[in-house]
Parts: sequence; structure tokens; C-alpha cells
Amino acid sequence: MLQAKTRWAVREGNRQKAEQLMNELQLTPLVANLLVNRGLDTAESVKKFLNPDEEFHHPFLLNDMDICVERIFRAIRNGERMVVYGDYDADGVTSTYVLLKTLRELGADADFYIPNRFTEGYGPNEKAFRTLKEAGYHLIITVDNGIAGIHEAKVAKEIGIDLIITDHHEPGPELPDCLAIIHPKRADSNYPFKDLAGVGVAFKLVTALLGKVPEELLPFAAIGTIADLVPLKDENRLIVKKALPLLQSSDHFGLKALMRVAGINQQELNEESISFGLAPRINAPGRLYHAGMVVDLFLANDKDEAEQLAHEINEINKERQEIVDKITVEAIEEISQSSNYIDDQVIVVGKEGWHAGVIGIVASRLVEKFYRPVIVFSFDQATGLAKGSARSIPKFNMYQNLFQCKELLPHFGGHPMAAGLTMKISDVPELRERLNRLASEQLDEEDFIPVTEVDGMIPLEDIHLQSVKELLQFAPFGTENPKPLLLINDIQLPQIKKVGAEKNHLKAIIENHSAQLDCIGFHMGDLADEISPLSKASVIGELAINEWNHVSKPQFILKDICIDEWQLFDYRGNRRIDQWIHQVPEKSSKLIVFRESTVNQMNLSEFAAGLEIIHSEASAKNCDIDGMNIVLIDLPQSKKQLESLLAGKQVARIYAHFYQDDIELLNTMPTREHFKWMYAFLHKKGVFDFRRYGAELAKYKGWSLHTIKFMLTVFFELKFVTMDNGILSVIKNPSKRDLSESKTYQLRQEIIQLEKELLFSSYKQLKNSLDRFIGTANMKEAKAWI
Repeated sequence: MLQAKTRWAVREGNRQKAEQLMNELQLTPLVANLLVNRGLDTAESVKKFLNPDEEFHHPFLLNDMDICVERIFRAIRNGERMVVYGDYDADGVTSTYVLLKTLRELGADADFYIPNRFTEGYGPNEKAFRTLKEAGYHLIITVDNGIAGIHEAKVAKEIGIDLIITDHHEPGPELPDCLAIIHPKRADSNYPFKDLAGVGVAFKLVTALLGKVPEELLPFAAIGTIADLVPLKDENRLIVKKALPLLQSSDHFGLKALMRVAGINQQELNEESISFGLAPRINAPGRLYHAGMVVDLFLANDKDEAEQLAHEINEINKERQEIVDKITVEAIEEISQSSNYIDDQVIVVGKEGWHAGVIGIVASRLVEKFYRPVIVFSFDQATGLAKGSARSIPKFNMYQNLFQCKELLPHFGGHPMAAGLTMKISDVPELRERLNRLASEQLDEEDFIPVTEVDGMIPLEDIHLQSVKELLQFAPFGTENPKPLLLINDIQLPQIKKVGAEKNHLKAIIENHSAQLDCIGFHMGDLADEISPLSKASVIGELAINEWNHVSKPQFILKDICIDEWQLFDYRGNRRIDQWIHQVPEKSSKLIVFRESTVNQMNLSEFAAGLEIIHSEASAKNCDIDGMNIVLIDLPQSKKQLESLLAGKQVARIYAHFYQDDIELLNTMPTREHFKWMYAFLHKKGVFDFRRYGAELAKYKGWSLHTIKFMLTVFFELKFVTMDNGILSVIKNPSKRDLSESKTYQLRQEIIQLEKELLFSSYKQLKNSLDRFIGTANMKEAKAWI
């Protein structure tokens, strides 16, 4: 058996609707089923998804857009100074650039201001507004922030500075009192799409100002959209889809320099390149120092300046990675070693000196590790403040639950799955207590078991080059449009090996009776030792096209695997146990020995803790191996012993070694003609001294001494002869008895049969034999998914 890492929640399909799509749109079964499983079950919805409207929604459908545009143009005409008030993450930085670039092209006297994460925190703050007023600015336009700035809006009015807020974060019950609020989620909004990123809102404002869609700014809108993990559908999907070709051919100094330091092949850039290559680097300066240098990179008009800034940003990102790793290790140690967290459903952890700029990343890692909602704080004892970053799990709405504790939180904001907050250090214990109480009311035990959403179950034979090409039309992939994750049941992995410089990846072939498919599992190399060739497995993963030497083939990117039957691992013939025993899991494993002599012969004393010696059928029957991995070190002394050990028990794995010091099958088994000759010889002699003449007789007949001794023992047991100190005497007129009545004869026949069945059989034959010994194949109904 092999347990899946998570529960698999598999979407159920609708065969009738899928067949209808196949007929109407000439789709392959694979793609038609997946579209239906994602709720796209009509030809019209599929066409709209695969080929989104070329036109964006009209920007003036957003509330207050007319007020905002009029005020900006009035400021430009009057020469008023204005400032784009941004945020320090990738969404905020790209928003800042998109609006600032446009304002300057329109002739505005515009600058940007991004608050310092450490001294000012997220969003508007009174001191910054007063400073900007004193510096001569008349208009502040926020991007990717401001919707929670109730107090700051009042300050702006008080000091006589106009405030326009553009944001996409969750609006509270009270909106700031300011000149204009551009926000798709306003309660009074009729805008057709609610899930724009901050940069998406800024992009709509720019479109309204220019009277057209600025294609040259689409790459930045796409970067912010992908980085902020907003749903990649409707306008967000259109932004990214239109932007990717532009990014691949862009001559923008800053973007090209950033791609170079990130090691991205510009012509092959995709949404994953942005998520894992560009976005972390854009975020890094704001996390450790100040995000302004990224805006400077985007504004750079000189290649050398852009290269220098990109290099500095890349070095900051490396520093960020090191800090994250260090804090993560410290946090895991604190949580794992302290009894304070044993019963917590929401983990709240903090420490002085933890870098406030990276605690969000640390929180995400802790959620992956413990699968609990997490808040990580950086404590500043000098100010008495705790700056926190929260990450959650699907069934716990972090924003709403923090809102329930708002009297403890002078400053917070965010989404259901993530939030930022600032509070007094002294109030942190109470927040922890209240969040855990709320969690206990909302969450069940099952909610703390990680779930993997699987798009559907598909037959292996439905996967081919054409179906995968159709599937890739689902791109660009992202939040709420992830790469399709597929389940394939009842497959085997006859070829499997570790690959990569560090042998940490897994390469395999998955197959059934009619089809096979190449498979790769990144960072899953350890599983090569946990999957046996003939095991029936279920796998989940993604589909891709692998191109090698101008040949294109479909490939399965393995994400998880489940085996619900017991597995056989064959180590017969490998006498040195130290060469393979490390592949047996240390936990839930037991080494079975049927002969005490084997312990010394194989030097098993170091394994004494996990060793069990089977002395009889009774001890075999009483040996508790349910759910365990068992290692059959030596050959059982009888078939009954093995049956008693295995019958009706549900083992997880069997590692078969079957050491046998003297293999009976390799010794001559006398035929009845051999016995007939030997009896005639003894009858003629009457008396035979085996100790004196046994070797001579063996040489004369060309038999082994072992064979002659065996026949004489059989005759003794059948009472054909008597035996006294090696002297055999023939009994006159013995009763007629068959050779099979001798226990020695029976045992040797059984051992030979066992050796044939267990030692000298093929892998498949051995698996079938052990299945019979167990009594059932221990096949369980597949319950690895919901």
C-alpha cells in the first residue's frame, strides 16, 4: 500500500453533456469531460472561455470613473502636482507604474509614493498625507490600497487635498469619504467583473484616461494580476492572454533585464515564469527595503541602468530567500517543540527580530507544513507593536474572522485566504484565544486534512497528443483556472527509476492493458523505492507535451499516487541484507524469521528490535502484522507456517528475501526407482554400516551422501529398517507402506514445492502465490478521494 499525500476531491462528470460538446465542437473526450466538470457545459460557454471577447468592459461602467477622469484632466490643465500612492507588493508596484507612466505621458506633473513597509505599514497613513500636502501636492490617487482608509480620507479633506481611491481589496461596511472611489466590489457597483487585481483597476483608469486600451501596459497589468492570485477569468484572463505574446517580444529595458537575471527564456515566458520568476523578485525589495527601486527599474530609459537595478533586485531576492528559510526553521521548531500549540486550530506565532517583510511567505510555508490557519508576527518591543501576516485554509475565512476581532486590530485588511494586520503585542494572546474559539465553532476534524481538487477521472487511453494540445487551450492557467489535475485509475508502473543529478526526481511509464504514457514526478524520487512493478495504482497529475529531438509526445506530470493493495518488493537472491534493508520504512515494519539459526547466519543482531522469530504455526498465527510492512527474511519451514502468518491479515507491504542455507531443489530428489534399488541393496546385505560404507556407496552410485541419508531416514520412518549407531538392519516381512507416508519424505516434498513457489518463481508468480496465502488480495475499495 501507499497512501496519498492528501484527500482527492474528484469532480463528477456528466457523460451526456460531454458527448453533446464533443459532437457540437468536435472536441476529444478528454477535453469535453474536463470542460463539463469545470461548469462549462454549453457550446456558448466553452467558446467564450477558450476565445474570450476581444473587447474589455467599458471603463466608465465603474462607479466614479467620470469624476476621477475629470479631476485628473483638470489637474493636468492647471499644472497641479499629483502623486500615485502605491503599495509595496508586485500588484501595487505594477499599479503604480501603469498609472504614473500614463499620467506623465498625458503631461501631468506626477510622482509616486510607496509607503515604507516597516515604518508606515500598508495603505494610507496620516503622516504621509500631511507630508505630501506640505510638499505641494494637490491630488492623491491610491492604487491597490485605500479602501480601508476611513481616517486618512478625513485627514485629506481636513488639509485640503483631493483623494481618489482605486482598490480591489474587500470593502468594509463604511467607505472612505473622498472625491472618488474606483472599486469593482462596491456594494452599488454594476461593473460586470468584480475580481480585478489592483493593477486591473489602475488599468481601467488608464484606459478611461487614454480613451483606448494601452497595449504597451498590458505586460505590467498581467504581471500584477498573476502575482496577486486573483481569479484568472473574464477580464483577468483576457489581460494575461493578450499580454503573454507582448512579454515574449518586449523591448522594455526593465522587463528584459529582470527576465535575464531570473534566468527566463523570454521567447518561452508563460504564466509560470511570471509566478515563480518575476513576481518574487518584484516583491523582494518591498519586503526587505523599499519597493521604489522596482518602479525605478520599470521607468528606466537606459539599458545599463536597468541592468544594474535588476542585478540589485536579484541580490535582494537571494537575501530574502535566506531570511525566509531561517525564520521558517525557527517557527517550525517553536511550534513542534512547545506544548502550547498542541490543541491550537489556528497557529499564532511570533518573535522579536523576525523580518516583518517576509512573514507572509513564512506563514504560507507553515500552512503547507501544518495545514492550519496561521498568523506570523514580527514583534517590535520598542513600539510595543506586532506586525502580522495571515494565511488560511479553505474553510476558514481569515478576513471575516479577523473582522470579528476588529477591536483588537487598529489596522488590518485582506482576503478570505490572506490578510495583514498590526496590533499591540499585549493583545496577541487574546487574538489567538478568540481565533481558536471561532475556529472550533466553524471547523470540523475533516477540515484539517489537506484536500486536492481533481478535475476528473479519465481513462488512460483517452490521453494522446491531440487531446493534450486541446487541453492546453485552457491556458493561461492561474487562480480559479488551474492546470487541469486528472485522476487515472487502475494503472501499473512497470518501469520506474530515479533521475536527475541528485536522483531526486522520478521517471516512469504508466500503463494498463491497452495504453501507456510517459510520466515524470519532480522531487518524488524517493517514491521509486515505495512502488512495486505490478501494483495497481491510482495517480493524479497534469498533462503536458514533451518535445525531444523534434518528436512530440504526451507526458504525465505526477503529483500524487495511491496504492490500495498490498505491495510485493522482491529481494530474493540478494544475500546481503545491508544492501537493501534501508529501503524498508523504519516505522510500522517487522522482520520475520522462521529459523533461529538464520539470525546468526545473516548477522541480524543489529535488527533485534524489529525482529520476530516464528517458532510454530501458533506463533505465526498470533503475530500481529496488520497494516505493517513485513520482511520475510528466510524461507518458512512449512507451507502451514506461512499460511498461519498471512491468512486473513491486511499487510501493507511484503519484502521477500527467503534466505535458505541449503536449497533442497538443488539436491537430488530420489525417484521411486532410486528407492527400489536402495531397498534391494539393503535387503541383499541384511545389515549395512552407513557411517563406514555410506560415502563409498554414494561414490559408487554417483549420489550425494545427503541423498542416501535421506532415503535411509525414509526407510526407517516406514519401519522397513532399524537403525542403531549408523548400523541399519532390514526388517523381515515389513508392512506395505507408500513413501508419502514418511514425514521426512512429505516435508522434503513440501520444502521443494515451497522453494519452487517462493524462491524460483517469477515476480508475478510469487505475487499470486502470496495472494493465495493471504486468502484475499487485500484489495480495498478506492477511498483515497471524496
